[in-house]
Amino acid sequence: METNQQPEFGFDPTTGRLPPPQPVHEERKPLAPVWHTILIVVLMLLNSAGSAWLVSRATSSSVSEQMRIAQYLATIALELFLLFLVWIGLRIGGTRVRDLVGGRWDTVEDFLLDVAIAFGFFVCAYIVIAGLSFGLGLAKPSQIGEAKKLANLLAPHTWIALLVFVSLSAIAGFVEELIFRGYLQRQIAILSGKTYVGLVVSALIFGAGHGYEGARRMLLIFILGLMFGCLALWRKSLRPGMMGHALIDSAQGIILFVATRTGMLQAS
Repeated sequence: METNQQPEFGFDPTTGRLPPPQPVHEERKPLAPVWHTILIVVLMLLNSAGSAWLVSRATSSSVSEQMRIAQYLATIALELFLLFLVWIGLRIGGTRVRDLVGGRWDTVEDFLLDVAIAFGFFVCAYIVIAGLSFGLGLAKPSQIGEAKKLANLLAPHTWIALLVFVSLSAIAGFVEELIFRGYLQRQIAILSGKTYVGLVVSALIFGAGHGYEGARRMLLIFILGLMFGCLALWRKSLRPGMMGHALIDSAQGIILFVATRTGMLQAS
């Protein structure tokens, strides 16, 4: 009588060996619900449009130092509110913030390495953006006049305002890297199945979120977003990018502060 025996546990009776293990295709789960991602993007774009409208109507003579400080504090509140909304979405999706940040500082050397990378990125970013600024014609007299107008509106004029501005820069470095590179870049990459799509689209949203800067500077910020995204992919951590982001924003505030104290921003 003929019987059909099935090999147990995948055992191959011909070779006497177990077959090689098959690769396991792990499904990449979204970090948060899709509706939550859309909500975050819409809120950022609305804020960008609103800030662009306010800047277009404001003049340096109509903005007092108290109003600038209030603006910095309001921006800090907005950053923390967006961070809270992202945290809610991550909680719904079962994702931890620490998983988005990535990296660990087990030793002092680990920390110093990230500091060195952040500073190196800061220098490279300024060189790249300065070169592209000339290429886009932002050094022309007409563009310089617009830049001075924007700088007069946003620049801290007192030591207290500078302190608040640097505090804002530190908070923005953490929050914006977490949102754009930690959340949006990875979420869009998961949803599209392509890492480069997450990199490019999140950088586009990053640039579009700075409407008050004007179209040409938004392009520069998009390129800066690509650089931040590549840094996050390379290091598999947001820590160097967070520090580099805070350095870039703080340096901008300090430069503007010095320019106002020395009269460099006065209309020529």
